[in-house]
Amino acid sequence: MLVGAACGALIAVQSRINGELGRRLDDGFTAAAISFGGGLVIMLVVFCFWRPGRTGLVRVAQGLRPNAQGVRVLRPWMVLGGLGGALLVAAQGLTAAVLGVALFTVAIVAGQTISGLVLDRMGIGPGGRQQLTPSRLIGSGLALVAVGWAVSAHFGGEVPIWMLVLPFVAGICVGWQQAVNGRVRAVARSAQTATLINFFVGSVALVLFALVHNGIAGWPSSYPTDPWLYIGGAVGCVFIAVQAALVRVTGVLLLGLATVSGQLVAALAIELAAGGQGVEPSTIAGTALALVAVAVASGGFARRR
Repeated sequence: MLVGAACGALIAVQSRINGELGRRLDDGFTAAAISFGGGLVIMLVVFCFWRPGRTGLVRVAQGLRPNAQGVRVLRPWMVLGGLGGALLVAAQGLTAAVLGVALFTVAIVAGQTISGLVLDRMGIGPGGRQQLTPSRLIGSGLALVAVGWAVSAHFGGEVPIWMLVLPFVAGICVGWQQAVNGRVRAVARSAQTATLINFFVGSVALVLFALVHNGIAGWPSSYPTDPWLYIGGAVGCVFIAVQAALVRVTGVLLLGLATVSGQLVAALAIELAAGGQGVEPSTIAGTALALVAVAVASGGFARRR
């Protein structure tokens, strides 16, 4: 759970990086493609020296083919987890700079919570079907109340509704990404393999979106020179690989909630360190309530362990 929270903190850091890159380029699609493409390049370099990862690719290819009984260990849609990550990174580039990292993260939280609850019940993750315990249901409900509270100050304001909805949808897709990447990791026996496939799928999608968008609207006229704006992909390599390894133990919901706690604390810390301008009291209150939701939903897991 603590490692999952650390992954969440990295997601908040990535949101800050990609959001700022998107703002400076005035092009969230190009910022997302740069971030995901950077992660893909890093993973390709790693695979040149990591034999277990290359062996994992062979196992994934075998898992996608029907066995003697005509059953596939992996369904083709299970290798498309990178699309969820692509939507998250695109949402970062398009909305994080406007909403602020704290509010953006709270919106992500609600989507992750709902997605984790449903996916665990369906048994999509590598840990199989999880019970719908009262603590999980109450924790999920509190998380939804928290996000409603956090965004309440922005309804009817200058922030477009789609900017509040997009991170929520991205959060739903992140839960699905964690589940299917965990499946791929279980078959490949390598978190690096799952991470490479994730970045390949996401990079292809984002590059295509960027080509279409910039073919219509035009490419950015200049690119910032600050090196820290281009490390979003490297940050993603770390937390995606770790989540793929953790989800088999925790399940989708509890990994999502652990990740959420790290996201919330780090996001609020980033906003306050930047001066706290634009951080509404409702955002701080919603963050605190979301942390309570994490504690409630994870309580049953801790007792069983």
